[in-house]
Amino acid sequence: MSDIFQKWRESLTKTRDVAFGKVSTFFGATQITEDSWDELEALLIQADLGVDTTISLINNCQAQVDRRGLTKTEQLYALVKAELINLLDQPSEPELNQHPTVIMVAGVNGSGKTTTIAKLAARYKNMGKKVLLVAADTYRAAAVDQLEVWSKRVDVPIITAQPDSDPGAVTYDGIKSAISRGSDVVLIDTAGRLHTRYNLMEEIKKVYRVADKALPGAPHYSWIVLDTTTGQNALQQAAAFAKAVHLNGALLAKLDTSAKGGMAFAIKKQLGLPILFAGLGERVDDLQLFDREAFVNGILER
Repeated sequence: MSDIFQKWRESLTKTRDVAFGKVSTFFGATQITEDSWDELEALLIQADLGVDTTISLINNCQAQVDRRGLTKTEQLYALVKAELINLLDQPSEPELNQHPTVIMVAGVNGSGKTTTIAKLAARYKNMGKKVLLVAADTYRAAAVDQLEVWSKRVDVPIITAQPDSDPGAVTYDGIKSAISRGSDVVLIDTAGRLHTRYNLMEEIKKVYRVADKALPGAPHYSWIVLDTTTGQNALQQAAAFAKAVHLNGALLAKLDTSAKGGMAFAIKKQLGLPILFAGLGERVDDLQLFDREAFVNGILER
C-alpha cells in the first residue's frame, strides 16, 4: 500500500511544486484576515480549481472558522484539505456484471485516449477478464495502427475495419463479435473529436446509439479521457461530451506530466462526473483506480 501512495506522490510532483506549492506555504502562523481569504482564493484559482469550485470551498471554510473560532492560517490547513477531499468521490472498481460489459471511451485527439484504453484492457485482462478491443476511430489510420500495436502488446484481440469505414458499423460488428466470442469486456475506441465541431459530435452520438442496437443497454459505461495538462479546457471538453453520449465517468491521463491536476476538482464540482482512474505513468500497469486521499495528500504535501 505504501508503494501505491508513493507512486501517487511521485506522479503529482509537478502539480504539487508548480500549482499547489504556494497554497501549501500559505498556511503559517499569521492571523486570518480578509486579506488571507483573498490570497487563498487567488492561489486556489491559479491552481486550476476553477472560480465556482474555489468560491464554494472558501465559503465553507469561512463558516467553519467562524463557528470554531480559529485565528491562525495554519489552522486552516486541515479544513482546506478536508474540503478538497470532500469535493471528490472515492470510486469503487466499476462492476462488470454484463456479459459482455460494453465500455465506450471518448476524448479529443492527443488526450491519451488510445493509450488509456490499452491500459484498461491490460487491467481487465489481469483481473481474469476476456477483453476485446474495437477500433471505431476509422478516420485516422494511425489511430487504428496504434491500437493494433497495443493489442499485441497486452495480448488482447481487436476488431478493426478499413480506413473511412462507418464507425457505427465497426461498433456493431465488434459488439456482435464479443457476444459470439464470450467476451467479458468490450472497449470501444471512438474517434477523437474536437468538442466544438457539431457534425463530428453528432457522429459520436450515432456510435452510442448503434451500441444499443447491437446489445440493448449498451454501452454500459461511457467514459471520457481527459488530458490533465490542458487544465480548465478539459472541463469544456467534458461538458460537450457529457451532452452527446451521457458520460458517467472520467479518466485522467498524463497526470504524471501535468502541473494542472487541480482541474480534477472542477470536473467533479461543476459536472458531477466521478473520476474513476488516473494515469500515473507510461507503463501499462500505471493506470490506477482514483484515490481521492492519495491525490489530495500528493498535491498538498507540506
